[in-house]
Amino acid sequence: MIVNFYGQAFIKAQFGDTVVAFNPIAKESEAKTTRFGADLCLVSSNVPEANGLDSVTYANKIPFVVEGPGEYEKAGIFIRGISSGGVDGSVNTIYTMTLDGINICHLGLLKDPNLPAEAIEDLGSIDILFVPIGGGQVLDPKEAAKVVAGLEPSVIVPVMYDNDSILKTFLKEASDGKETYVDKLTVKRKDLDGKAGEVIVLKADI
Repeated sequence: MIVNFYGQAFIKAQFGDTVVAFNPIAKESEAKTTRFGADLCLVSSNVPEANGLDSVTYANKIPFVVEGPGEYEKAGIFIRGISSGGVDGSVNTIYTMTLDGINICHLGLLKDPNLPAEAIEDLGSIDILFVPIGGGQVLDPKEAAKVVAGLEPSVIVPVMYDNDSILKTFLKEASDGKETYVDKLTVKRKDLDGKAGEVIVLKADI
């Protein structure tokens, strides 16, 4: 599986010919965006930073779109959307799925750090966790680190931050100086064996 980061909470995960987009940035957003065709598009929050369906509708690919809590299945991929607290009391959807044998969880634009015990149980074992850390409309770095600690993922990828100071604060809280910086993440199931809380910083491809 190959994972790319396009800024904000926009993640592309690809295995074989299947492309999954999490929270694509809309053209109405002030943030830069990119465009590619996706088979699945998961939207955590109905804001321009996360609902850019046009950004992932390209050529002959029109994505199957998931926009809220519930259970879904498409092309043999099972998706669970879990309700959580977004900015100003709005609903943010956390998504989990298994891609290429790897359990992925994207916390979306999570604002409320107090996840219910039931939600944590529903998330189960997490191999790769995408966590927002930028503060404002999402978790701040220290809140994000506490949420991560409670979920115990194998690999942590921070998203939704716009400066190095925020990132450094999160890394201090979450990684103990053991983070890895990569342009893109290429990973197989066996690569995750024995990992616990490893932070990987993806370069934003924008």
